[in-house]
Amino acid sequence: MATEVSPKGPDLRPDPQPPMVGGNHSFDSMTEKITGVIFAATPKGWIVGFAIAFMILQVLLVSVTYLVYEGIGIWGVNIPVGWGFDIVNFVWWIGIGHAGTLISAILLLFNQTWRTSINRFAEAMTLFAVACAGLYPLAHMGRPWFAYWLLPYPNTMQLWPQFRSPLEWDVFAVSTYFSVSLMYWYIGLVPDFASVRDRAPNQLLRMIYGVLSLGWRGGSMHWHRYETAYLMLAGLSTPLVLSVHTIISFDFAVANLPGWHATIFPPYFVAGAVYSGFAMVINLAVPIRHFYGMKDFITDKHLDNMAKVMLATGLMVFYGYGVEAFMAYYSANEFERDLMMKNRVFGPYGYFYFALIFCNGLMPQVLWFQRVRSNEAALFLISLVVNVGMWLERFVILMSLQRDFLPSSWGQYSPTFWDISTYIGTFGLFLSLLFLFCRVLPMISIAEMKHLLPESHVHSHKDSHDHSDSAHGGSH
Repeated sequence: MATEVSPKGPDLRPDPQPPMVGGNHSFDSMTEKITGVIFAATPKGWIVGFAIAFMILQVLLVSVTYLVYEGIGIWGVNIPVGWGFDIVNFVWWIGIGHAGTLISAILLLFNQTWRTSINRFAEAMTLFAVACAGLYPLAHMGRPWFAYWLLPYPNTMQLWPQFRSPLEWDVFAVSTYFSVSLMYWYIGLVPDFASVRDRAPNQLLRMIYGVLSLGWRGGSMHWHRYETAYLMLAGLSTPLVLSVHTIISFDFAVANLPGWHATIFPPYFVAGAVYSGFAMVINLAVPIRHFYGMKDFITDKHLDNMAKVMLATGLMVFYGYGVEAFMAYYSANEFERDLMMKNRVFGPYGYFYFALIFCNGLMPQVLWFQRVRSNEAALFLISLVVNVGMWLERFVILMSLQRDFLPSSWGQYSPTFWDISTYIGTFGLFLSLLFLFCRVLPMISIAEMKHLLPESHVHSHKDSHDHSDSAHGGSH
């Protein structure tokens, strides 16, 4: 607590929060720094990275092409494990996309200024992750060209979807989530498109970014409508953060299977989604701030706050594991206690269970220490481990299918080459889209960052004033 001697007595007000913008930036230098990434010569590192991502994307293309030609028999799904890698990866990718909307919408409504530097690429991450997730249900249908049957449209055959199926609920939840997130992302980009348009080096780029900016001129009416639309979309997005993964959890929770028929699933699926989503944001923020020189905008304070959110949601997830084990014991239900929990811990997939406990429960406990939260490399590694752990969690839950109430139908599951290649290929799609986004769009919100600049200047002036006072013995 800072104490300044003044004629009115000591100033006991707490120090303000550290600024969210480092360096001595002006409005112009900030705009030039962020838009300069778009107009600068393409870095060799970007070309190499995009080439690798694009080659991995070809793995997805080959895998999906062969899948459509041959059928889902090339996957490891069987009876009783009718769901396999496809649904595991669907739930995992949807979870990855959760942090973007939370950072953008909920933190905006709570007036948390630290969201500003990271919300743009977090929103992009949401869209790309949902695109990867959406591939799996379509592929799992076996005949993806009939995907429109999932929609309730008038038809002469009177064929209607089964609205009591949570898989049908997924269609509406995920499509709504994607469309609202896309609108929210685009509306936030409109003022920045105008900044890019005004700095474009040739007529073609000015036309492209001019069309995307919707004729933005920065007038008071433009700002009024922009802020109204942005706030309304934030309000629409906020319940989606809670509802989408809740509905995804209903895929499991409404099934009458040991280990699935539980009310703990919705809250702990939502916490797990935010957990893995923030881990992925850290995995993206650390390389971006390093390779593009954005440490003045994505500061150590941002990484620290994201690590704290990750720690909090990680504790919620770990608590969910404990409740799940306790309720299996307390229920005195032999199927829950012996068939599900003991099999999960000591069965053929037991090592996956212990791995997820380490990745999701034990490893993140080091985030209690400020030294770890301020270490880029440590945060990056912990976030990778968390994402691995969250994938293992979904895999362990799915493997409850191998043993149900009827011992004669018990079986085993193991992924095939095509399961694994499809999963690896989705990383190619995700990274290819991310590389293109960083190259052609402002990866940090220019308009919103400018709102923070006067506050950071006040803070920097106060710091320099304090240093001057301390050099003169603190006298005024």
